[in-house]
Amino acid sequence: MDHAPSYELIDIGEERRLERFGRWSLDRPAPTEGGFARRDPAAWADADARFELGDDGSGRWLTIAPDVETPWTALVGGLEFEIRLARSGQLGCFPEQASTWFWIAERIARSALGRTLEVLDLFAHTGGSTLAAARAGARVVHVDSARPALAWARRNAGLNGLAVAPIRWIADDVTSFTRREARRGRRYDGIVLDPPSFGHGPSGQPWQLARDLPGLLEACAAVLADDAGFVVLSAHTPGFDGDRLGSFLADALGGFPGGAIETDRLEIESRSGRQLGLGTVARWDR
Repeated sequence: MDHAPSYELIDIGEERRLERFGRWSLDRPAPTEGGFARRDPAAWADADARFELGDDGSGRWLTIAPDVETPWTALVGGLEFEIRLARSGQLGCFPEQASTWFWIAERIARSALGRTLEVLDLFAHTGGSTLAAARAGARVVHVDSARPALAWARRNAGLNGLAVAPIRWIADDVTSFTRREARRGRRYDGIVLDPPSFGHGPSGQPWQLARDLPGLLEACAAVLADDAGFVVLSAHTPGFDGDRLGSFLADALGGFPGGAIETDRLEIESRSGRQLGLGTVARWDR
C-alpha cells in the first residue's frame, strides 16, 4: 500500500467536498454543506477521483488520475487508515471524528480508577474510536453489524501496531449485544456510540435512529459501571442537534450521580477557512 501521512479538506462548495487523503485528492458529495460557490476551482479540476450519483440513486467513482489504485493509507487524527473507494461514496475514514478520538484518548489517559478501563464501542465502523481507546491503554469491545467493516477495522488495527491489542471484534446487532452483556453482568467504564440514521443488523433487524436510540441508551446505562467515566454519542442525522443528543443522554444516565454533558459540532475546517459540518456529538464525563 502507498503511504502518505496527511489529510486535508481542500475546499467545499455546491454541496460537494474536495479532500486529500494521503497522495490522492477526492471529490465527493457533502450533503450537509450549503450551496455556496467553490473558492479554488483549479484544485477541483485537479481531483484524482470523483464520486457521482446517478439518476437512480446509485453511485460510482470515476478515477481521473490513471494510476489511482486502492487501497492506500493515510494518517488522519493521529491514526493510520486503509482508504478504499467504496461504492457508497465512503472511504473508510471519518475525519470529522478526529476531535472525538483525541478526547477519548485523553479521557482514558487521565482516568483515576487505577486500572485498565473497559470500553464498549458500538456502531464502531472501521475502528477510529476503538483504536484511539486501545492505544491509550483500554481494553475495547468493538461491535458492528457489518462484517466487511469489521474486517476493515482489524486491518486498521494492524496498520497502527494494535493487531494484538486487547480488542474483541464482534459482528452483531448492537442493541441485542448490549442487552446480552447486561444479562451476563458485564460492565464498562466508557461507551462510544456513532449510530446511523437507518440501518440493519446482521439478521436484518431494522434500525431507525429516532425510534431506536432511547432503547439502546437504556441498554447502555445497564452495562455502565457504577464508577464509569464517560459516554460519547454522535449523530449525523438532520434534526439531531446538540440539545437533542444531550437530552437523550441526560434521560438515559439520570441514575448516575455527578457528571456533566457537553455538546459540540462535528466539523472540519477547509484550507479556505470554511467549516464543513458533518454532525453533532454529546459527551457525558465525570
